[in-house]
Amino acid sequence: MSALPQTKPVFDFDAYLAWEADQAERHEFLAGEVFAMTGARSTHNTIAGNLYVFLRQSLRGTPCRTHIEGVKVRVEAADATFYPDVFVTCDPLDLTPEREQYKSAPRLVAEVLSDSTAAFDRGRKFEIYQRLPSLQEYLLIEQDRVHVDLFRRNAEGLWVLHPAGPGDTVTLACLDGQGLPIEVFYEDTGLRV
Repeated sequence: MSALPQTKPVFDFDAYLAWEADQAERHEFLAGEVFAMTGARSTHNTIAGNLYVFLRQSLRGTPCRTHIEGVKVRVEAADATFYPDVFVTCDPLDLTPEREQYKSAPRLVAEVLSDSTAAFDRGRKFEIYQRLPSLQEYLLIEQDRVHVDLFRRNAEGLWVLHPAGPGDTVTLACLDGQGLPIEVFYEDTGLRV
């Protein structure tokens, strides 16, 4: 008798939340499957931290909250849950105790790109994030060179690219036009700005 191939465990969202609560590592969730998160380089963490601190200080006193890598974003329309590097939500429901395990209405999502995740972050993950009605801007930050791609949803619902490089300022329209000099992203990374 031949052995049957092993199947991957398949979860619904509630089972995923319960299962992941007992795991040592974080896992993203996509259509019933889970994917372990890999570790990040220190440059990655520095860039994400720089963005988090800037946004946190800029949004102080507003109804918006900034979150960094350990908080999940649920995209119900795609049956997916991700851990963005940084995101901002201003939705009152995301501030309730029922949403302590995940948020579902970010205005801004930022991902720091790495060799292993860049294609997914630019492709399938971005496609899934676009299904969030609340999402206004998607920010992709390179960690090996000074370059940022900001995708902004326009009035027609189309995503428009706003690239930025050395000397530029990234304008976050979803946060009332807050300007972020590109130098802030790369502070203490050793990259020449």
